[in-house]
Amino acid sequence: MRLLTPLLGALVLIVSQPASAQAAERTGTLKKIQDSNRLVLGVRDTAPPFSYLDQNQKVVGFAVDICLKVAEAVKRELNMPGLEVGMEFVNSSSRIPLVTNGTVDLECGTTTNNADRKKQVAFTNTHFLTATRFVSKKDQNIASLDDLRGKTVASVAGSTNILMLIKANNDRKLGITVIAAKDVPEAFLLVETGRAAAFVMDDVQLSVVAAQSKDPAAYVVSQETLSNPEPYGIMLRRDDPTFKAVVDRATADLYRSPEIMTIYDRWFLRPVPPRGLNYNVPLSSALRWAFAHPSDDSDPAFYAH
Repeated sequence: MRLLTPLLGALVLIVSQPASAQAAERTGTLKKIQDSNRLVLGVRDTAPPFSYLDQNQKVVGFAVDICLKVAEAVKRELNMPGLEVGMEFVNSSSRIPLVTNGTVDLECGTTTNNADRKKQVAFTNTHFLTATRFVSKKDQNIASLDDLRGKTVASVAGSTNILMLIKANNDRKLGITVIAAKDVPEAFLLVETGRAAAFVMDDVQLSVVAAQSKDPAAYVVSQETLSNPEPYGIMLRRDDPTFKAVVDRATADLYRSPEIMTIYDRWFLRPVPPRGLNYNVPLSSALRWAFAHPSDDSDPAFYAH
């Protein structure tokens, strides 16, 4: 028995080395999560249907569902099934600082992935595309920008959308009278009261404001766009390739699976809490293509399919 003891000790040492070596290799966000036993999601309280509070003050939404799927992948990666998933509220001004300073590990909302932001943070694969479109009353039968020739059209002052409207008006010599409203509700009110024939804005915002109106069925969002689709992405810290690889793999697997259609339909094509509104945002061909070809590309032209 004494002769076997050194051999057993050597075997124990050999067996134990890979696990300890693997633990030592953990760096960046994965090490932070492992050490704290906590993954923190940055969420919004007022960004339906992406991330917001329901009637029970629970954070829900399309982007939240995606982040929870990523959290499951992180649990598997770290072999920590009991890992705590925490949530931290962020807003437009705090979201990037809270990601970069380590407070938030994944930001789950409506953040546009663009080249400027990529200088500060990284993004995982695109989960939504928003383009500039217009909303009008169905009974006006306005199907295209050409149908707005000579009419009054609203947009929001200081937005990129109003610049696109002005450019299209000038380039196509449409003779549109452009009204600059102070915000989305005021611009929509102009259409609601007949003072404008249409309202130009991000398509998802148009769908939400129409759904919240007194008569949602009276409005239609145009098929025609004034811009290439811009990508929304989930933010994470830059220069952390190991964590990004886990997140990218998790989102790519989800987006290529039928489950993403179930999640999409739940939030964009069915009544959602707390008011039971249906935002009626059909899956665009560009987003369908993006789900089939997962990418963190920030160039809108990449998604023009």
